[in-house]
Amino acid sequence: MPAVIGIIVGVVIGIFLKPDIPIQLQPYLPIMVVAALDALLGSARAYFERSFSDRVFVISFLSNVITATLLVFLGNQLGVGSQLTTAVIVVLGIRIFSNVSAIRRFIFRG
Repeated sequence: MPAVIGIIVGVVIGIFLKPDIPIQLQPYLPIMVVAALDALLGSARAYFERSFSDRVFVISFLSNVITATLLVFLGNQLGVGSQLTTAVIVVLGIRIFSNVSAIRRFIFRG
């Protein structure tokens, strides 16, 4: 849980400090946020299923963000950035909704 608390504290600090994002990173920031949200919800699901691991969370978080960003970067270099961005958002969106659904089932099942 320290990692989840760290993410929440980081988001709150970011909201209050309002850091400037370099213009080169601005196209990738939404993808990074969605990938991070996928990792966060995946860790919440693992926590409810009693299989949470700090190491797996950190590796999942970093690999999701880096892979999604590299895919969008590659798409921009090939001239198909919007299509790959859409594909990444769709895939991560499906995973996010799947994790939320599993968490909801666990909570309401008791």
